[in-house]
Amino acid sequence: MNKKGFVSLMTATVLTAGMLAGCSGGNNNNRSAEPSSPAETAGANNQSEGFTDYSKGFEKKVAIDIPVYERAFEGWNVTDNYYTRWVQAEFGDKYNIEVNYVPITRSSEVTDYEQLLASHKAPDIIFHYDMPQALTYYGEDVMQPLNYAEIENYAPTYWKNMSETIQQYGTVDDQNIFFFAARPEADNFVNIIRKDWVEQVGMKVEDLTSLERYNEMLKKWKENGLGVTGGALVQNSFNYNYAFRDWPVDAAYRALYSDLSVADLPSVDTERYLRNLNYQYNNGLIDKEFYLRNDDNKIKSEFVAGKTGTYGFYLTNNTDVFAATLANNPDAEFTVVPPYAGVPEGYKPQGRAYWPFGFIMGINYETTDEERAAVWMYLEWLSQPDNLFKFQNGVEGENYTLDAEGIAVKNPDYKGEAVLAQNNNKDYWGLVTEIAQYEDADKTLTSNLRNWSPAGYEDLANDMVKYYNEVAEFRTPDAMFTVVLEKVNEYKADLNSLFQDLYVKTALAPEAEFDATYEAAKKTYLEAGYQEILDEKQEAIAAGKFR
Repeated sequence: MNKKGFVSLMTATVLTAGMLAGCSGGNNNNRSAEPSSPAETAGANNQSEGFTDYSKGFEKKVAIDIPVYERAFEGWNVTDNYYTRWVQAEFGDKYNIEVNYVPITRSSEVTDYEQLLASHKAPDIIFHYDMPQALTYYGEDVMQPLNYAEIENYAPTYWKNMSETIQQYGTVDDQNIFFFAARPEADNFVNIIRKDWVEQVGMKVEDLTSLERYNEMLKKWKENGLGVTGGALVQNSFNYNYAFRDWPVDAAYRALYSDLSVADLPSVDTERYLRNLNYQYNNGLIDKEFYLRNDDNKIKSEFVAGKTGTYGFYLTNNTDVFAATLANNPDAEFTVVPPYAGVPEGYKPQGRAYWPFGFIMGINYETTDEERAAVWMYLEWLSQPDNLFKFQNGVEGENYTLDAEGIAVKNPDYKGEAVLAQNNNKDYWGLVTEIAQYEDADKTLTSNLRNWSPAGYEDLANDMVKYYNEVAEFRTPDAMFTVVLEKVNEYKADLNSLFQDLYVKTALAPEAEFDATYEAAKKTYLEAGYQEILDEKQEAIAAGKFR
């Protein structure tokens, strides 16, 4: 189940922090190979374009800086560990390349990137999961145009895997700008709930068929002195109102209001969302300090302490949330929240569908020709099945063993030097694919379930997949504009900050004052620049400049 409509009610995942000032323009002059069109690159191979042969390594050492999320958990050094040293030994030393990893804080990645760009210390790859922010980087002129034939020359395996996606989505303003990681259709984001609490008030999880039923359960939790639903500050990832939309959603309406980079405050969908949030707050059904939970650790700690009964996170087999919660609450039981629990009666469990790619990436405008070639060589090395498999699974006989089907069976008790990061090292291999895959779909699902299933909690992963498939028809992707929205770039930093103030003020208002508070908030927000964004989007929509 992905973090679509319901997550914002319960445990909205905190992503990026506020934007800093953009970099100056004019950065891309003479910084890259001449771009070529997809048609021109078709069939290109090896030296046909006159590219320098680095197969025996660079004459002088070349340093590349590769971004990696730093999720800050105890005992893990994101830039120096078994796997970074393995990359250097097996890839870097072979080609006379120094591979440096640049930590990017997951909860404030845009801020980190903007600071690094401003100080000319940004990594060679500039990435983000969402196109609006990727287009913002492009609009700041910090990405250089790409020669697709060059990618194919230095990274033929990667190009074979991703060329169709790159050629379809990588062009902006008739320039080749973006390259991508693959995104197979799957998701391991899950909302869990204290099953023992649900049953303690005489209900079953299967009873949570609507938002109204969910709120009814929360009232019973309160009456029995159990706890509240989890909550978090909504910031920089704005998918909170999907479950409150009419269905089917109109494509132009979706393009106008769906935007992960700028919050939609004035729509009727947001009004419905905020009215429920206001109701939950005023009736003591939600974490009363939800607006102070601005990173995952703060959200998680409330659940682990037994103060909240819900928590949303990426489910992996080595998560510590269950053991930590049981240490404080030995009788705790857990299950998956049905996706219908956050949906008002008469509505559908809508959610945001992913675009058909994972990371959206560009090359730093300050990256040299040799450094850029080395980056492609790194993606090629990373795309080799054996290298990818080791990054995803570790060392055979230590981290895992192979079963009769050839699937890696993880050793959950392994604590040695080659221990994987908590998300199975995805922050490293995510440059080429979002999800580990085998040669057939059934085998991949089996492997995913193992990677997602903590020992003793296999049913959670199974239910997560079941619900994900059940509501697939109600997932729709956000519109992808093919032009830079200048007003979005101009106003979004200020609007993100303003939105936090206005939506929290509305949510915390006495119920009798909700309407007046919300109307004043809408007026303030529209006048602060959001109306100009809507006008700009309307113009682009009318011109067909979106997918």
